[in-house]
Amino acid sequence: MGKRIALVEDEKAIRDNYSASLRKQGYDVFGYATKQEALKAFETRLPDLAILDIGLGDEPEGGFELCRYLRAQSDTLPIIFLTALDSEFDTISGLRLGADDYLTKDISLTQVLVRVSALFRRVNALKSSGVSAEELVETGDLLLDINRITAAWKKQALDITLTEFWVLHALAKRPGHVKSREQLMEAAKAVVDDSTVTSHIKRLRKKFVAVDEAFDRIETVYGMGYRWKT
Repeated sequence: MGKRIALVEDEKAIRDNYSASLRKQGYDVFGYATKQEALKAFETRLPDLAILDIGLGDEPEGGFELCRYLRAQSDTLPIIFLTALDSEFDTISGLRLGADDYLTKDISLTQVLVRVSALFRRVNALKSSGVSAEELVETGDLLLDINRITAAWKKQALDITLTEFWVLHALAKRPGHVKSREQLMEAAKAVVDDSTVTSHIKRLRKKFVAVDEAFDRIETVYGMGYRWKT
């Protein structure tokens, strides 16, 4: 069986169109028109990846609520918002809730498939067997466990998503080296724009500050990118 994708979209034509395209790629797609339908299904079985519209019927933030539910069940389940809303506020709100990507409905089907495939490749890479010297990355008070996709700062666990983990890994693996937004996108195996990368960085900083108010290790190098300060 293929990977199980949940597509929550209240417009039938759009739901059918995306479902058909995803099924052609070998995915098992389950479409839901409402938050209630999706929640009932998720309580029985979680998908391998979820694509969520934000406004669902008469619930303008139904997709956000589903994202909260899914992220509470799994820190690593890939979540993509697919929506007509494209303001910076909506993007940041979606990412703050733990989504891995945020797409607007004017994006091409090809780009949607690319991003879905990239997220699944990343999940598969995490599950690959074999012992590597890079399974653990430790720099100062930061510890990253690649097998478990966990991060800890000063021995306190950080609640981060897949995308955030790989962005953090790319920075911390080579302290002092500047990583451009493009390099961070490549590390996260995601195709996102500059503002989305910036949003992920902001979320990471907030999560560190939540456990350590003095945290200042993620440095912005204006015009170039970001680096992990030694």
